[in-house]
Amino acid sequence: MRILHLDTRPDWRGGQQQILLTLRGLRERGHDVQLMVRRDSPLAQRAIVEGFSVHLFSSKIARWQAALCLREILHQQTFDILHAHDPHALTAAWLIRAHYRAPLVAARRVAYPLSRAPLSRARYRAARCIIAVSQFVADSVIASGIEPQRVAVVYDGVDIPPATTIEGRRVARARWKISDHDVLLGCVGYLLPEKGQESLLRAMPEICKDFPSCRVMVAGDGPCRLKLQGLAAELQIEDAVIFSGFIDDVDSVYRAFDLFVFPSLAEPLGSSLLAAMAHGLPAIAVASGGVPEIIKNGRNGILVTAPDSGELAAAIRKMLNDRAAATRLGDAARETVTRRFSAQLLAENTLQHYHMILSVR
Repeated sequence: MRILHLDTRPDWRGGQQQILLTLRGLRERGHDVQLMVRRDSPLAQRAIVEGFSVHLFSSKIARWQAALCLREILHQQTFDILHAHDPHALTAAWLIRAHYRAPLVAARRVAYPLSRAPLSRARYRAARCIIAVSQFVADSVIASGIEPQRVAVVYDGVDIPPATTIEGRRVARARWKISDHDVLLGCVGYLLPEKGQESLLRAMPEICKDFPSCRVMVAGDGPCRLKLQGLAAELQIEDAVIFSGFIDDVDSVYRAFDLFVFPSLAEPLGSSLLAAMAHGLPAIAVASGGVPEIIKNGRNGILVTAPDSGELAAAIRKMLNDRAAATRLGDAARETVTRRFSAQLLAENTLQHYHMILSVR
């Protein structure tokens, strides 16, 4: 099968990681996978390094440049599937729909319903299948008027890393000057209001009363970084907070954590949460969006009802006071991800839906 994946994002977030994992999985299964992507994007750089066939377009007026690039590619090759991974990529494919006959697949990774704008509805209706990242997202697409039979769920996947050794943990923590006896909470994600990092920082003064050596790493970058740094100063917890910025080798960060906190509200699914669980970390998350499809409260993690600093502080203190229970939750979290959210399953489930689409052409 020959598949062309389309992405117009300029940054590296969970969606771009999922595209790269999908490309790898499909190639491992013998398929010809190609990528059309912005010239200046981290995804382009990584895909080229890994030897994928990559088609580049200019970042200037990205959706129009993408449409022109796609038309040129389709004049030279034919594909069995076109897979658009973001709305602008879907628009580009919709604009030149007269130039190809391959089924169009649209990824849907966001938590809000489809726009009511006629163009938005038209481009999604042009897709043979809309692949949602969770049932929560699928339900929002269906509620927007898309026929249920054209909506499928394929969960994000993550590579399952080797279990973290004592020495591996020590090396990872040394980079941030964290001793064996310190407690390090972790939160990984783009810094936006809806990601809930502010609530976690507001929980820290209460946590530090009982655990003076506790620190939290806020890993990632984004528009809210300066605001969050200002909040840490206001709360007088600068010494307890590490703002790491974007980290290329994010696995090294997970190895350093004792506990993972995911305070995001209405998250479509949560690829950083899955990665933390794959590392065997006990996790605390907000029970909204697609998160309850991953975590079952008290079985493989802890759910709180809202990104509230008081709830977060109480859950974190409870976990830190019962390390044996935290270890059991971490082990169960790793087993959950291995069984239901691996990168292998991501590729296999994506392929299954491609075959279903092609079987009814």
